[in-house]
Amino acid sequence: MTDSSQHSADEAPHKPSKGIYVLPNLFTLAALFGGFYAIVMAMNDRFEMAAIGVFCAMVLDSLDGRVARMTNTQSAFGEQMDSLADMVSFGAAPALISYEWALKGIGRWGWMAAFVYCSCAALRLARFNVNTAVVDRRFFQGLPSPAAAALVMGFIWLMNDMGYSGADVVWFTFAMCLFAGLTMVTNAPFYSFKDLRMKKSVPFVVIVCIALAIGVINIHPPVVLFALFVMYGLSGYVLYAWRKAKGLQTSVISTSTDEPDEEGLHK
Repeated sequence: MTDSSQHSADEAPHKPSKGIYVLPNLFTLAALFGGFYAIVMAMNDRFEMAAIGVFCAMVLDSLDGRVARMTNTQSAFGEQMDSLADMVSFGAAPALISYEWALKGIGRWGWMAAFVYCSCAALRLARFNVNTAVVDRRFFQGLPSPAAAALVMGFIWLMNDMGYSGADVVWFTFAMCLFAGLTMVTNAPFYSFKDLRMKKSVPFVVIVCIALAIGVINIHPPVVLFALFVMYGLSGYVLYAWRKAKGLQTSVISTSTDEPDEEGLHK
């Protein structure tokens, strides 16, 4: 073999591995199982466990992306897997559970509300996937699907804990599904918490505050979690109204001049 052929062989492009990273996808699969478990529990009239399953899926969903970035194991497969798992856990599961718990008692109005929620979750996830290169990472455009699922499932968990049946609050469930679903496809900005750096050191008081927050949630999880996500669900509208009143740009698309992908979008 000549030197030139050896040199060209050395410069041959390296084919990327077609394997799948195990660690981040384990979290995604666990989140998917949380949504599946919630549906199974609802079919057996165990709605409290169904709500817990969705909330567990939320925690796991918040970890898979961070684990992938921390371990440098991001992949296109993982992104698609995450979206499909989100659709099951935060789109289909809350819609089916709310229908099974209350909405089936009002016939077509019930499955219409459940379908609106489910379809809005699909639209929200599709929009997020195509806007990842241009949306300001500090904010979500519309309510994120896990928070919308937390609103619906938190309401069911709270009402069930207070002794109300689905038939007692069927129209409140109807309104909650419509509010959560339609808020997902609005342009209202919701803080994403993505600018929080987990790798950086923090003052000791931050750890104390986290411990206190965990303690407060454990006082009465249905009340505290539902209240937190109601405030978060309204925060986007408050921020939208504040920006509108100040004459600032209300859309979260291309609001950050720091992102290299947004160069030229502010001219």
